Amino acid sequence: MAKTKEPVLLTMEKEMEIRAKGFTAVCGIDEAGRGPLAGPVVAAAVILPEGIQLPGVNDSKKITEKKREILFDFVKEHALAYGIGEASETEIDEINILQATFLAMRRAVEALQIPADYALVDGNRIQGLPVPAETVIGGDGKVLSIAAASILAKVTRDRYMRDMAAQYPEYGFEKHKGYGTKAHYAAIEQYGICPLHRKTFLKKVLNHQ
Repeated sequence: MAKTKEPVLLTMEKEMEIRAKGFTAVCGIDEAGRGPLAGPVVAAAVILPEGIQLPGVNDSKKITEKKREILFDFVKEHALAYGIGEASETEIDEINILQATFLAMRRAVEALQIPADYALVDGNRIQGLPVPAETVIGGDGKVLSIAAASILAKVTRDRYMRDMAAQYPEYGFEKHKGYGTKAHYAAIEQYGICPLHRKTFLKKVLNHQ
């Protein structure tokens, strides 16, 4: 019988590498919600205490929704500082999803209770941050502060979409969180779009209505 693969315990190796260069408040940044048809894109920035371990904290996509909810409070409790930023569906339509993601990330950094002096960002592109920054491809599964940020961003966005499901019950936002599932497209076909929908993501659908 194959052994269950133990989850990798993420360390602060990358953060320590940056601190060795003289930076003292290194934040990890990640986002949630670039792909959905509806709702905002949400980013989080997290500064962790030097040398801390956060068992279970990893890329939010690898963790169940129930566990993410628990880790959300765990991360907030142990972080030196955290900030949440978002860009609305209206801003996404106005400036495009990439620029809106950068905007959400900047807002997350600006919301930190302790000013960051360096940022480690999941992915391969970043611009417009108020501090020096570097990207880490797959960072949410490698860098502890980025993984922590991925959980805060994902849970914040999911909670918002569940709240919005009460306002727009016909779309099933509590289930798919705005992503383009078969059921979501069927609801759009039946009811049209609501104010939460990103019109630039639904051009083909809107052109046929």
